[in-house]
Amino acid sequence: MTDLPEAADLTENRMLGGGLVLRQPRKGFRSASDAALLAAAVPALPGERVLDWGSGAGAAGLCLGRRVGGLDLHGLEGNPAMAALSEANAAANGLAWRVHIGRVEAPPAGLKALEFDHVLTNPPYFPAGFAASPEILRDEANRESAALAVWLRGALKRLRPGGSLTVVQRVERLPEILAALEGGAGSWAILPLAPKSGLPAKLILLRGIKGGRSPLRLAFPLILHQADGAFTPEAEAILREGRALAF
Repeated sequence: MTDLPEAADLTENRMLGGGLVLRQPRKGFRSASDAALLAAAVPALPGERVLDWGSGAGAAGLCLGRRVGGLDLHGLEGNPAMAALSEANAAANGLAWRVHIGRVEAPPAGLKALEFDHVLTNPPYFPAGFAASPEILRDEANRESAALAVWLRGALKRLRPGGSLTVVQRVERLPEILAALEGGAGSWAILPLAPKSGLPAKLILLRGIKGGRSPLRLAFPLILHQADGAFTPEAEAILREGRALAF
């Protein structure tokens, strides 16, 4: 495993009201509420096998592991230093975690041999043609190296029939997501995430079932912030108290 980033290049952050301690790079991409919301939306039960597809420092997968005990938690990460950091974060929080090093377009054989009950993923928000960030880790996390369709179809392949795929992504990319997974996943539930009351949603959470055939459901938006900028009680319960997000 590649060495961890230097301690001076990391910050220590507390998620889920302090229930999860996460070290992550001081510069570049930094996980925040998106990861906790994604984890809260996964309907995992103790004993099930879960994969964080594109796991970075482990924020989403470890948030889920803190909320639901007894999971068989795995991650896939292409950057060896970030993979090592996710292992260190898991150990610091007393969570069992196995990270596989590889790209979403070419996952390692050991991962391909496994089948998962749930996959959660936060694909890069912007396509390859979007302006590059000078921060390498931020650029890797926010700008595609693999097309969104490739990313999502790879995630779907890792699921057992009837398993769930949970995704957080920008609203405008919803048509791409549904088109990429048509015929492979269905029974979609979609939750818009609105920054404040009266403002349009910028992000969406989607949860689909491999092989699902039920009609698509669109939930009432989750409002994240009050007028003064504080989290709404509903968001506070998820982000600070570790509640599950049902929709």
